[in-house]
Amino acid sequence: MIFKYRGIDREGNKVSGRLEASSSDEAKKRLKSRGIFYDKVTEASESLGQKLQKLRAREIEAKKLSIISRNLAIYLNSSITILQAIRLLKTQNSETKILDFLTSIETMLDEGSSFYNAIETQTALKLPDFYKQSIKVAEENGVLGTVLGEMATFLLDQDRTSKNISKAMIYPGFIVTIAIIMVSAMLTIVVPKITQMFVQMKQEIPPITQFVIDAGDFLGNYWMVIAIFFTIFLAIFNMLLKTSENFKFSFHLFLLKIPFFGRVVQTSELTRFSYIASVLLKSGVTFVHTIRLAGNTLNNVVLKDKIMNASKLVVEGKKFSVSLKGGFKIDNAFVQAIALGEETSEVAPILDNLASLYHEENQDSISVFLSMLEPMLMLFVGGAIGTIVVAMLLPIFSLNLGGM
Repeated sequence: MIFKYRGIDREGNKVSGRLEASSSDEAKKRLKSRGIFYDKVTEASESLGQKLQKLRAREIEAKKLSIISRNLAIYLNSSITILQAIRLLKTQNSETKILDFLTSIETMLDEGSSFYNAIETQTALKLPDFYKQSIKVAEENGVLGTVLGEMATFLLDQDRTSKNISKAMIYPGFIVTIAIIMVSAMLTIVVPKITQMFVQMKQEIPPITQFVIDAGDFLGNYWMVIAIFFTIFLAIFNMLLKTSENFKFSFHLFLLKIPFFGRVVQTSELTRFSYIASVLLKSGVTFVHTIRLAGNTLNNVVLKDKIMNASKLVVEGKKFSVSLKGGFKIDNAFVQAIALGEETSEVAPILDNLASLYHEENQDSISVFLSMLEPMLMLFVGGAIGTIVVAMLLPIFSLNLGGM
């Protein structure tokens, strides 16, 4: 729990702040050990919004974690201790959840805990596993400032990529939404009225027109059933992804085999692996340990299993590049680059270069896809609306020709 306090320090200065403790008594003991004569110690109250936030995943945003990491790296590289750096960060942040996060770390560091144990134990925010493991290794090898700087750069790149994709998808998403509304309105409102006119005139209806009429009737009568079906389908799908390893593996394998999209998924995962692995190797982590730690950061379970199985073969004496062969085929350029690095004992620089190359390739692929998506959606929307219009006009043309 987070407590707020107010009191006087040994020099007689008025002080106030926040600290983490399991109870009010423990909070008071910690204040006494710091030489603070407290006047008031109360549990930090939470607003309704903060309580609702606790019900959701509290994983910190990549950009915010990047800023914290960058500032810590600057302080540590300036010969400031990690505890002093955390206290400086507290003075620069006003967001409650960030303050609670920093307060928890400060409390544990002040009691002699390591930085890794502090971020692992705190419950204010959820940090990525690869980030925590990188911190652990960096702290053990005395390169915490360097690794924090590398993590800041990596997280910022990830955040920029994610935001660029989100921004680029706004317009296509708008087009799809408007298209669904227009087609639904035409099928459920316009088409039935025109159909009624054809029925009254006993006009023979062309097949395409009949198809559109039937589609409109089905959508109008069963839209609630369709909505419920898709809701249940998505709920079952998400449940299977979380509970069934076989289903998750099959789905991730399917994603990797989709033309173009599968390549984007694989290069994105290899970018993450290469970058994290290069940072760990430069921090002095053993090669086998690096493979396992970097492999655990992957989201795609097919590639993750491939990397983890390869790490077991490396323990047995095989080369990593050789261990990657067989089963699902990883990008051949990646395997060849790793093989070259193993032969020249320059794996870390090669992994760093691979991360940059794959990142650039992914950026280009995503840009091409998004540039093609807009005209494809326009063509689809125009085709759908055009089909409905033609289907409604054909009987009218037939009627006019028959009247002549």
